[in-house]
Amino acid sequence: MIIIMKDDATEEQIKNVEHVLRDFGFKTHPIVGEAKSVIGAIGDKRQLSMNQITTLKGVESVVPIMRPYKLASKELKKTPSVIEVGHGVTVGGDQLAVFAGPCAIESQEQFTEVSRLCKEAGANILRGGAFKPRSSPYSFQGLAGDGLKIMYNSGHELKMPICTEVLDTRDVELVANFADIMQIGARNMQNFQLLKEVGKCNKPILLKRGLASTMEEWLMAAEYIMSEGNEKVILCERGIRTYETATRNTFDISAIPIAKELTHLPIIGDPSHASGTYKYVPAIAKAAIAAGADGLMIEVHNCPEKAASDGAQSLKPEKFSSLMKELDPIAKAVGRKLL
Repeated sequence: MIIIMKDDATEEQIKNVEHVLRDFGFKTHPIVGEAKSVIGAIGDKRQLSMNQITTLKGVESVVPIMRPYKLASKELKKTPSVIEVGHGVTVGGDQLAVFAGPCAIESQEQFTEVSRLCKEAGANILRGGAFKPRSSPYSFQGLAGDGLKIMYNSGHELKMPICTEVLDTRDVELVANFADIMQIGARNMQNFQLLKEVGKCNKPILLKRGLASTMEEWLMAAEYIMSEGNEKVILCERGIRTYETATRNTFDISAIPIAKELTHLPIIGDPSHASGTYKYVPAIAKAAIAAGADGLMIEVHNCPEKAASDGAQSLKPEKFSSLMKELDPIAKAVGRKLL
């Protein structure tokens, strides 16, 4: 439920309402607005009636949250969330976030060179895989801890936040020590133990949509993270599995405006994993920004034909640079800006 406080409610009254709610087993999430303050309360409504809450000093009204994803819902928070990810970069707001880099980290020299070229082209967040979940157990699985160190070194040198995937609850603390943003991949979207574990971290979480998940399932996955106290969730549409085989996945462009309607969380698009083919990446990227995405995640490799992972969907640095120039007028047309 949402407890709407009166305009003149004092800080003491707000804290008292929270105290009462917590005594009845509710988790509280206060949101201080310019005009009004509200308190989101998640728990068993049978323990405390709405009429009881309205008798508390400073309370104006109580509104039930109808969506099953309470914390992620726009019913709780009307204004879009803007998430700080480090080095002065945000996801959400006017500035578009562009995550770029190779699918897998292969060496310090390779990652730093690609990262430098991505930054020069206008990317503001580095992406790369240290742990790689592959369909085949015989495929390259990543450099693990060594990959994290390589990525950290490049991010530190270039003063850019880094994003990498965490696969296992046992690795959360390790990855959190190196990464600015932790990614939950499509295969792990409903790994609820992993979602709860990253929910205990004070790090932004990039949550990719599952291979065949509905919008509600996706937002309920975000709710798992947020219910543990971490509200810094970034959604990522990366294509879903359909009957179509012309592309690796089918990019659901409608997911972007629907997410904007249902949730306050920012959403980015991943045209690389959606298409599986580099030549379709620019068109899908442009469509995502035009549809209202808060950013993009694009795979870039200096020698895709020799890439350890997903070379076919990676742009060469010069192609990425051209794409960033082409995206600029589209961003401006929808009231956003690139670097």
